[in-house]
Order: sequence, then C-alpha cells, then structure tokens
Amino acid sequence: MTSSDTPPQKSHGRKAIRPTFKPRALITDTPDLVGVWKAKILTLFPGAFPGLLGESLTGKALQQGLWQLETFDLREHGIGKHRNVDDTPAGGGAGMVLRADVLGPAIEQAMQGTSGNWPLIYLSPRGRRMDQQMMQNLARCDGATFLCGRFEGVDERVLEHYNILEVSLGDFVMTGGELAAQAMIDATVRLIPGVLGNQASTEEESHSSGLLEHPQYTRPAEWQGRKIPDILMSGHHGKIAKWREDQSQEITRTRRPDMWEKWQADKSS
Repeated sequence: MTSSDTPPQKSHGRKAIRPTFKPRALITDTPDLVGVWKAKILTLFPGAFPGLLGESLTGKALQQGLWQLETFDLREHGIGKHRNVDDTPAGGGAGMVLRADVLGPAIEQAMQGTSGNWPLIYLSPRGRRMDQQMMQNLARCDGATFLCGRFEGVDERVLEHYNILEVSLGDFVMTGGELAAQAMIDATVRLIPGVLGNQASTEEESHSSGLLEHPQYTRPAEWQGRKIPDILMSGHHGKIAKWREDQSQEITRTRRPDMWEKWQADKSS
C-alpha cells in the first residue's frame, strides 16, 4: 500500500490553522484536519447532529477522522434580546420566514476558511431531487455546507446572493431540513474511500449501475417454506452474475419505469 492509499488518521501535523474572528478552543474533540471531507451544518437544532451519523460505519469513520462534521447554531445570529431568527412573510401569508440578516452572517461564518470545490446547499422541497450521481459528485468535493430551513423557508435574497444549490429529499414536505441533511451526508460519506471497508459494496448496490439492486439472500437455505434460488447455490459465478443482472433489469423495469427508460437510453448512446 502506498502512502497515497493509506486511510487518513488523526494527526496533529494535519491540523489546519486559519485566522478567525470567533475564539477557538485550544483543545477540541474534532480538530480541523486538512484534506478530509467535511460537512458544515447551519441549523436551529445543532443537538440533532451527528444523530444516526454518529452510529455504525459512518460514526466509526467520523471517530477515525475519515470525515468531519461541524454545526453552526443559527440562533447565535438571532436579532435582539430574544435572538429572533424569523419574521412574517412580506406580502402576508401563513407561517414565518428565516431572516436574511440572520442567515447572512451565519453563512459567512460557516464558509470562512473553506476552499476548493465546496458547495453551499439548502435542503428544500422545491430543489433538485437527490440521486446517486449527486452523491458521487459530492463525495469528490472538498466538503459541503448544508443550510437546514425551518418554518416557511428562507428569504429568497439569501439563496440568490450566495448562489445556493437547492436540493430535495423527495416530493414531500418535512418540518425542517435536518433529517434531509443527515440523509444526504450519510449517502455521501459512505462513498468516501475507507468508510465501508469494501469498495465493491458501493459499486454493486442499487443506483450505482443505473439499475435497482438484485434480490439478496443468506442463511438459512430454507425459511418458512421459501428456498434460496438454486442458481445462487450452484457455485457457477458466471451464471450467478447473469441471474443477478437479469433480476436487476426486471425489477427496475417494473418498479421504476423512469430509471429503466434512462438506463436503456444511456446504454444505446
């Protein structure tokens, strides 16, 4: 294994020193490591993180320094004695809107010191729907900053001023962007080399090839009268691969006609 293949480890020599107007603790649990993919979260609920991201393989990778997470509390930039972060919609209407003069300083603080390919993303039901290609592109970035909206959304001027990319988890509305941000980060972090441990896992799963994944089986060989397909027990790797490919195509064709149509078009081009 060459030095370039060695998974990043926690090291004082890789800690980045950057100027900042905000005091930084001399000793922190998560030092800023150079060259490690990092997620920065702008949220009214910093306690929601890491959440499930701190469990299982993503949590282990976080502890190992394979990726990093930093939260920024929007309430710290609130206006007045009560730290107000929202106001009524201009022109009237229900709900509240996150203020531009709150979001602006928070975004400036979060983006300070970032460099390279570092998108600023707003989790929004009107955004582009997440897909595997988006996650693969994001995993190749240097990091990403996620703005988690609440209430009726954010002041449009903020989105325009910072050229923010709007991304949606799906065609439905949630009470906030925190869960969507965690889903997006999870789908991205698992693509970082060393996180899953077996790179083949990310290459064979659903969406990676443009098709949904084939059925999976394991012990026992028979359960509730249902047997594992004989072909999978045959030991004939070529026939097994062909069976799995056929299954992936059939499942995609019947369950996701949109994906099937795109896969056929890509294959013929």
